[in-house]
Amino acid sequence: MAERPRIGITGNGRRWAPAWWCARLAVRLAGGVAERISVRHPPSGKPLSALIIGGGNDISPEHYQGDILEKVKTDPERDALEMAWIRQALDQRTPLLGICRGAQLINVVLGGSLYQDIRPLRKLTKNRPGLLPTKQVRLSPDARLVAICGKARLAVNSLHHQAVKDPGEGLRVVGWDLDHLAQAIESTDARPILGVQWHPEYLFYLPSQLALFRWLLSAAA
Repeated sequence: MAERPRIGITGNGRRWAPAWWCARLAVRLAGGVAERISVRHPPSGKPLSALIIGGGNDISPEHYQGDILEKVKTDPERDALEMAWIRQALDQRTPLLGICRGAQLINVVLGGSLYQDIRPLRKLTKNRPGLLPTKQVRLSPDARLVAICGKARLAVNSLHHQAVKDPGEGLRVVGWDLDHLAQAIESTDARPILGVQWHPEYLFYLPSQLALFRWLLSAAA
């Protein structure tokens, strides 16, 4: 029996971490084995076939020329850890899936910028956080995500107040909400890089969302 692909999942180091458990289950359902990586969970040293950069606190503004005087909840240790993993994945062409903060951090590592707080920009989309798929996202017809998810319009959840502003080198925005704020990014070439602003690990019961994890496993193979 072939060994399942091993997928690294970064995130916070708290014992109670629902995102980790849900992402672990989604990876398992997609056919992989998950390995938790955080400042309190050192890597096992076993080879990883792909990497998920998970959601969480704001990214420290000094990494993207943001307002360093703005009051934000950051995690500098986690920033450093995940940025190192992203750079390694880019160097080794390891498949990457960024979730919420993870998508933003991949963008920042590649030289992109962020909206530090999107709440004043909201006109048509309420910014109340929630795990249920209540927000509408439109995908570019030629996006890789359309082929992966099987549709060009998605109902997703929302747990963020920051978003990609200018895409980094080799990335393009391929998904938008009703306020035309970026909701998905992907590589402009054949590199296996996807980033979504929502949390598919909480929506694994939807075929279009589990498909993101299946794509990652397929790219890992």
